[in-house]
Amino acid sequence: MSVLLPRIDANALGKTAVLMGGSSAERAVSLLSGGGVLAALQAEGVDAHAFDPAQRDLSELKRDGFARVFIALHGRHGEDGTVQGALELMGLPYTGSGVMASAIAMDKTMTKRVWLAEGLATPRWVWLSADDLGPAVRHARLRSVPDELGLPLIVKPPREGSSIGITKVMGYSNMADAVQLATGHDADVLCEQFIDGDEVTCPVLGQGANAQALPVVRIMAPEGKYDYQNKYFTDDVTYQVPSGLPADEEREIQRMVVAAYQALGCRGWGRADLMVRASDRKPFLLEMNTSPGMTGHSLVPMSAKAAGISYPQLCLWLLSTAALDGKV
Repeated sequence: MSVLLPRIDANALGKTAVLMGGSSAERAVSLLSGGGVLAALQAEGVDAHAFDPAQRDLSELKRDGFARVFIALHGRHGEDGTVQGALELMGLPYTGSGVMASAIAMDKTMTKRVWLAEGLATPRWVWLSADDLGPAVRHARLRSVPDELGLPLIVKPPREGSSIGITKVMGYSNMADAVQLATGHDADVLCEQFIDGDEVTCPVLGQGANAQALPVVRIMAPEGKYDYQNKYFTDDVTYQVPSGLPADEEREIQRMVVAAYQALGCRGWGRADLMVRASDRKPFLLEMNTSPGMTGHSLVPMSAKAAGISYPQLCLWLLSTAALDGKV
């Protein structure tokens, strides 16, 4: 497939801050993403500058005369609606989803509730609150989860990304360690049915009825281990784009991803991760990323390239879509 983006006048975009780094567990990846975006925008003639919210107060954006913001932050205090809310108050247009969509998408449990209400398939799950993990009930509650979801199952912190804090639990005895790892990142825990099959991802560009899916990327990790290290710091993972999936499967994944994106109220861009069950080829939505990675290993640039969009073109177009809630 091919996607044609409009020509953008870089000079008309004004002074731009590329937010990168930040204080989340994904800081290192954000610095890689932001560095790539910054170089691409500068090469296209944009007056772009790096801005790390962990080292500078956001109020300096207004003081220093920035006209718009490219958000290359990942995780908490960057992808969860908090920075978006601050930029709304300052009246500074920014890339990606607004406050509500960012906040919901950052919380995988809330995302699942929205998708379920919209009739979109997502793996069955059990949410463990802080009360469930208290000393009086913890042992019995953890033992009940494999009975509800079956084994193996996935345990993860619901508000982290980049596979941080995730464990594939193979037996009852593994539950306690998996939950302890997850609670190192979140107060509550999401336990999820394991879907055995192909791991895929699919980006979306645009908003509302104009949202459009890019080509599906098929992910093949060594021993199925698509973890933080393999995602960003090795070349051991194989990515297929075109995906090699049957055309009807790819179309269904794209349809589902656009519907998931629209249900959350996303805008600008996003990337959904899914599993396609081997037994019946049914796709299941896992999560929506509203500030996807833009590193050398990242999947949105990879998919965009397959659609005829270069990395600099993508960055420039995304910057041109910077907006405030209700003022697109």
